[in-house]
Amino acid sequence: MNSQIYDVAIIGAGCCGASIARKLSAYEISVVLLEKCVDVGFGVTKANSGIIHAGFHHPITSLKARLEIRGNLMFDQLHYELGFPFKRVGIIVVAFSVEEMKTIEHLYSQGVANGVPRMEICGRERILSLEPQLNSDVVGGLYAPTGGIIEPYRYVFALVESAQKNGVEVKTQFTVEQGIREKDYWIVKSKEGETIKARYVVNSAGLFADEVSKSFDAELFEIIPRKGEEFLLQRNAKGLPNHVIFPVPGAHTKGILVIPTVEGTLMVGPTAIETDDKYDVETTSQNLETVFMQATYMVPAISRREIITSFAGLRPTMKGNDFYIEPSKKQPHFIQVAGIQSPGLTASPAIGDYVKDILKQEGLQLIEKKDFDPFLPHPIKVRELSFEELEKVVEKDPKYGHIVCRCESVSEAEIVEAISKGHATLDGIKFYTRAGMGRCQGAFCTYKILKIISRETGMPVEKITKRGDNSWIISQRLQALADEKAER
Repeated sequence: MNSQIYDVAIIGAGCCGASIARKLSAYEISVVLLEKCVDVGFGVTKANSGIIHAGFHHPITSLKARLEIRGNLMFDQLHYELGFPFKRVGIIVVAFSVEEMKTIEHLYSQGVANGVPRMEICGRERILSLEPQLNSDVVGGLYAPTGGIIEPYRYVFALVESAQKNGVEVKTQFTVEQGIREKDYWIVKSKEGETIKARYVVNSAGLFADEVSKSFDAELFEIIPRKGEEFLLQRNAKGLPNHVIFPVPGAHTKGILVIPTVEGTLMVGPTAIETDDKYDVETTSQNLETVFMQATYMVPAISRREIITSFAGLRPTMKGNDFYIEPSKKQPHFIQVAGIQSPGLTASPAIGDYVKDILKQEGLQLIEKKDFDPFLPHPIKVRELSFEELEKVVEKDPKYGHIVCRCESVSEAEIVEAISKGHATLDGIKFYTRAGMGRCQGAFCTYKILKIISRETGMPVEKITKRGDNSWIISQRLQALADEKAER
């Protein structure tokens, strides 16, 4: 066992754990970020809708609303410092009846009370001028220009990279099994056999926060997974809106959304179905019908024929429907960060601040680093370069001229960079570079990517996985046949 005692151990490297780690990296303390998956952001965050909410859906009396509003305001600075994809495209909530307009008025009043700037209640002509793709039967709606869209995995990758640059240690494939209090620190044991020591522990374990809390003999509570199925359409799909389109919300969900992603594709969903299975990420044809019936009612031009993939995510909900962020009442120096469902992504930078303040109140001494560097170099993306710019980067590194993923125009150099950052699974490469995210969903580039990973890491191709664990891409027999064919 490592004899080092960290000041803080953070369990869970999703958007909240990563935000907390990055915030704490600005102080003269030792921090370790623990993640059970093979890479960061591979839990709840990877299936996030990628919306930066404006702050009108929840009353200011809730913790989630207060942190959502603070978090929303922090993204411009974070985007400037870290360079992850982010745009403030605005949010529109559409109403199709006089009755629904009453809900629009309530959302507007709630947003005003929350301090959301520049919102508008719109009539039919105004809403259609903002968003011509809408069903012409629309009666009116709400416009919140401060809403936005983000690529959630690149956001987490950037937060963690920044945290590491400023001294945070990251341990992946560390599945927390037990926490034992000894003297003035915690001994944290993993199922993989590794052990670390820390004076403070932050439980930001997403779907598994209840199990982690129990393993530390802290509070007993239940995380209830709420499954959301989403469907991704190709670039420049019919009906692609300029804004994120919401329906009037229901009692327990914001409804089926139409989302222009920050990289130019179109996403519709999610569903909201409670389940008792924390590993249930299957999609169904029945829910596809449900999603498209509601999406096409709002935006009729959307076509299911343009679907390129589907996926499901699980939101970690709790009774009471609010965030649970506070020090444990049963165990010392153990901070609960649980029940972080929507708008958790939006709130995440504010959650980092909030947890930092809790740790300080709990006795952690925080002295700002004089050499803290908030900036990351922005990675080169071939698809964003002009021909002249591309010529210059290819002169310096010819790998930028070798396009591996044709759908998303991703070069070999970008894939090599992702591997150098520690992303050595197929999904890690996909999330970092978008290789395999396009129309063909990796049909043409997967094997090329596997060969590059193998070359750069020394890992045999048959040992490379899609997302860790046993998700191998290719069997040893298939690899032998491929090598034999290549030698002919």
